[in-house]
Amino acid sequence: MMTEIESAGASKGMPEGPERPAGWKSTRSALLTASAFLAAFALAALMIAPFFWLASTAVKAPSEVFRMPPALIPSEWMWGNFIKVWTTFHFSRYYLNSIIVTVCVVAGQVVTSAMAAYAFARLEFPGRDKLFLCYLATLMVPGAVTMIPLFIIMKFMGMIWTGNFYLFGKYFMGAPLGLNSYFALIIPGCFSAYGTFLLRQFFMGIPKELEESVKIDGGGHRTIFSRIILPLSGPGITTLAIFTMLGSWRDFIWPLIMVNQDEMRTLPIGLSSFQGIYFSDWPLLMAAALLIMAPLVVIFFFAQRFFVEGIKLQGIKG
Repeated sequence: MMTEIESAGASKGMPEGPERPAGWKSTRSALLTASAFLAAFALAALMIAPFFWLASTAVKAPSEVFRMPPALIPSEWMWGNFIKVWTTFHFSRYYLNSIIVTVCVVAGQVVTSAMAAYAFARLEFPGRDKLFLCYLATLMVPGAVTMIPLFIIMKFMGMIWTGNFYLFGKYFMGAPLGLNSYFALIIPGCFSAYGTFLLRQFFMGIPKELEESVKIDGGGHRTIFSRIILPLSGPGITTLAIFTMLGSWRDFIWPLIMVNQDEMRTLPIGLSSFQGIYFSDWPLLMAAALLIMAPLVVIFFFAQRFFVEGIKLQGIKG
């Protein structure tokens, strides 16, 4: 009965409520958009402020660091702090070590992950899926659990080949094996279950019909892998390389326990040299941190789409 009365009233033109002014929807939408932009700007400013403070401190004199009230713009620009960083505590050697370790880890992890991913995605053998699940289960094992066994292995490997290695008989390159060696810094990072999973999901998205022409011509898995799979997997491989580079460049714990010689330190370990027990040179410390962060910022700006691609690949179901 109430429905019939309401419908009858509506048919006679009875007003349902106060009439809203024209253009209220566009005004409401503009207010919501402006509020969203203000919130995003506030969050961005909150996240960027520490980086501005880092850059400001890097070009300040030590007396200005804790001056009150604090000043974002220094009264005197100390650009010489960056020169002091390179001439103090073998910072250039730390940079070289990080470059060597990062390049080798990225290359090794891309190669091993790509080959393992191809085996799990294209080769047919008994227990393949079960083996892959067991391999993925290693992602749930914390790094601290495997750190001590790896340290013991590397320590005893140093007994196989003792001594130090010098490039051209002049440049110190650490021990051949074991502690204080590039071998210990590089080899454990060349294998990744995450990288294998990432590339396997990408390889499974490539149509198998593309491989038929290679098989008709008598090509095997080596040809398919090198001529079909790898050329079509550029975005996935680049994504893995970028993520591996970021992880290796800022790795702290593993180099800390594997290296005790100053010449073999990487950048995160060498950064602690600027902080002493009784005194810390904050401008030099911030200048060194800025130099360490610079390559990562440059790579991020030039490879943003690959970060997005990596997030998409993580959600692909095989």
